[in-house]
Amino acid sequence: MKLSPVTLEEARAARERLRGVALGTPLVRLQADTGPAEVYLKLENLQPIGSFKVRGAGNALLGAAPEALAAGVYTASAGNMAQGVAFWARRLGVPCTALVPDNAPEAKLSAIARLGAASVKLPYAEWWETLVRHGRPGQPGFFVHPVSDPAVMAGNSTIALEIVEALPQVDAVLVPYGGGGLSCGIAAVLRALKPEARVFGCEVDTAAPLSASLAAGEARTIEHRPSFVDGIGGRSVLAEMWPLASTLLAGSLVVPLAEVAAAVRLLAERARVVAEGAGATAVAAALRGVPGARTVVCVVSGGNIDLARLAQILGPPA
Repeated sequence: MKLSPVTLEEARAARERLRGVALGTPLVRLQADTGPAEVYLKLENLQPIGSFKVRGAGNALLGAAPEALAAGVYTASAGNMAQGVAFWARRLGVPCTALVPDNAPEAKLSAIARLGAASVKLPYAEWWETLVRHGRPGQPGFFVHPVSDPAVMAGNSTIALEIVEALPQVDAVLVPYGGGGLSCGIAAVLRALKPEARVFGCEVDTAAPLSASLAAGEARTIEHRPSFVDGIGGRSVLAEMWPLASTLLAGSLVVPLAEVAAAVRLLAERARVVAEGAGATAVAAALRGVPGARTVVCVVSGGNIDLARLAQILGPPA
């Protein structure tokens, strides 16, 4: 499957489809010690489902032919894309099923159910194979891939339009790297609008396939260690995403798990922002510094974190 970078025309068309439902989220300055750089937060945790996935899911389903949706829709997701697809399926009046890994957090499973969708838990390896194969044999319905779907990436790329409009002087955009659909969508449009700005994928050291792949010069499979950062950190860079990720992204910024937890805490204390682990990873990377960047945007991709986990992170050290 060969994927092309999102075009400006596709991004602008997606914004029109999503207008009035997906929010144009605020961009706010992080009031913390960020060294010589000004760091801004793109608050996708404020979307109706608590994550940016409402953009890609909406563009994919609103652009699909009605007959394609007649048997319902499904996706494979750790939780946020499942919520995005469920949100739009309910608006369109079609049934929705979410295939989730067996370690999916309760906060996301509860949200999926609240949106009227069914969840089917799969062993992680089987769930990951659904992403690789772009569907699951025998599963009825229209499959929305959470990453390597051109319509999904175009929906994600609308974030880049908003960043450049609000902050034309942006030097670098830091994006959590799950499968690359968000970072590559943003990078393609940013390259068209402001080619000197750089986009980095941000990963946690418990699972950093992009970093390993960039070092090797080819898509690589890695050891995956589960953690509270459940929205990023897959087993590999998907083969179809490698050509885009390796050419559109300026690199991978890898941070320790403890620094992601510290970023979750900092966002709550200083910005009054609730971020899940993936959403805080870009902030953790920014706090380490981005060489040559004076104006940095961190995409806070979502805020769907288990309350018990959040309490643990915010509480006193054990």
